[in-house]
Amino acid sequence: MHPVPRALAAIVASAAAGLGYATLEAQAFTLRRFTLPVLPAGTPSLRVLHVSDLHLVPRQRRKAAWLRGLARLEPDLVVSTGDNLAATDAVPAVLEAYGDLLRRPGVFVLGSNDYWGPRPKNPARYLLPQGGGGPIVGVRLPTQELVAGFREAGWRDLTNRRDMLDVAGVRLAFVGVDDPHMGWDHHPAQGDPAADVPADVTIGVTHAPYRRVLDAMTSEGVGLLLAGHTHGGQLCLPGAGALVTNCDLPRRQARGVSVWRTGAGPDVDGPGFPRSAVLHVSAGLGTSPYTPVRFACRPEASLLTLTAP
Repeated sequence: MHPVPRALAAIVASAAAGLGYATLEAQAFTLRRFTLPVLPAGTPSLRVLHVSDLHLVPRQRRKAAWLRGLARLEPDLVVSTGDNLAATDAVPAVLEAYGDLLRRPGVFVLGSNDYWGPRPKNPARYLLPQGGGGPIVGVRLPTQELVAGFREAGWRDLTNRRDMLDVAGVRLAFVGVDDPHMGWDHHPAQGDPAADVPADVTIGVTHAPYRRVLDAMTSEGVGLLLAGHTHGGQLCLPGAGALVTNCDLPRRQARGVSVWRTGAGPDVDGPGFPRSAVLHVSAGLGTSPYTPVRFACRPEASLLTLTAP
């Protein structure tokens, strides 16, 4: 046999095997666990379930069941960082998937795929800087139905808003924004600190972790930043990590826990030292229905145990 056809056959076989594996990995749902020392001394620990990028269509029963099963963890707080929907009829399925988690205290922000349905696109576009620009939007989704479902469950809407919650003996302040990937983020003005009971920690919540948002939140003294959107890179190289983040976040911070530092704002650790916050970026539970693959980047939710140092 001529060497060129043999080599071509090997490439095709390898590509098919890789695609098959990536399709299976997209169903390998994983619970990550992290301990984050962000609370002041003497404060009880707090268990936070971080869920992001569900991208659910009603037929995805296995993914919905896996998420519903996380209620067994009995988290003190649930944080959803958006992109729950992937079809116009998905809201009932999404609320059913959260199930008993909606009975827990919760907060949420929205992502572009809570507003607009996904559309087919050239997969190579995703590999361009920041995903080749803003999102390719499709049909308008029933956003208000989703928001109403979360609000009726008692979850706090942090879309360009602030809020406070007392959860399991811990006083939490929140600052959230609408999806920065669409440019809809408007950092909410700070209230009068003298009029509020001091929080044990302030948590910043955003769908897409753009630098401008992380900088603004960190500059005001947020201790913990939670985001999704990146899918952890979705297609990663073992040992090298994410190829892209679909925003301006550095690739090394595409998923998991890291420290975000900014120089914008007053020094807090001494001259020349920027402010910093703990950043957790979830790789999320889903993908666009048009690219249902992951490689070296399992779909995930995260249980974050907040503690004192």
